[in-house]
Amino acid sequence: MTSTATPTRKKLSPRRRAQRIRWVNYGVLVLAVVAVILFADGRQLQSVFFRPDLVAETVGPSLLNALKNTVLYTVGAFVFGLVLGTVLALMKLSQIGPYRWIATGYTEIFRGVPAIIVLLAFSLISLAIPGLRIPLDPFGSVWMALGLVASAYMSETIRAGIQAVPKGQTEAARSLGMTSGMATRKIVLPQAFRIVTPPLTNELVSLTKDSSLIYVIGLSAEAFDLTKYGRDLANTYSNMTPLVIAGLTYLVITLPLTFLVRRMEATQRKATR
Repeated sequence: MTSTATPTRKKLSPRRRAQRIRWVNYGVLVLAVVAVILFADGRQLQSVFFRPDLVAETVGPSLLNALKNTVLYTVGAFVFGLVLGTVLALMKLSQIGPYRWIATGYTEIFRGVPAIIVLLAFSLISLAIPGLRIPLDPFGSVWMALGLVASAYMSETIRAGIQAVPKGQTEAARSLGMTSGMATRKIVLPQAFRIVTPPLTNELVSLTKDSSLIYVIGLSAEAFDLTKYGRDLANTYSNMTPLVIAGLTYLVITLPLTFLVRRMEATQRKATR
């Protein structure tokens, strides 16, 4: 009686397996595109999302003004959040217990509360404190509201950057006669910010998108951001085209920033090899 050996199946290498998975994903994507082309009503899609007359109505000086306002809202909130986030990171690393407790409580609260709630609170704060006026309103209100939320996230990023700086750097600075504060300011923080620049740039991209939430507060036409501008026109004409144009305009801000993050991350990887 003879026995026949069962042929063993050769296992795919991780590289070959990854290639097959990639080709399967490409095939699914192609099938999805073909299905959309075959079954979607092109004229209806154009009528709802890309009406030529509304594209011409949306694109103009008002769109550029909304783009400028979006950039101002984002940059102001980022600067506010960066300064406050740095203070919070230093408080979390402090040897003084109450500083750590306050920073930890603040971070947990503002990371857990939706940004839209903070925006609404700042828009109604004058009702709680009569006579209070936030400077440069509505820009000041947006900067503070979004900056408070952003600082909670930035503080964790900055803290990680500070802890990534070798302790020998601080010890060397102290041996040269620097005080602890001077060593932190001149030695530790510059190196920490060099480390955390890519994630902080990602935070800037997130803030750009979070600025779309300011539609919930009252804004004059001159202070419209991109979302408020597109939403207002979409409601006027009962059509999605202005919102689509506004959404595409966000890419003017976010795509260069995303490309910059990738370049910085690639540069850091090369430097650490």
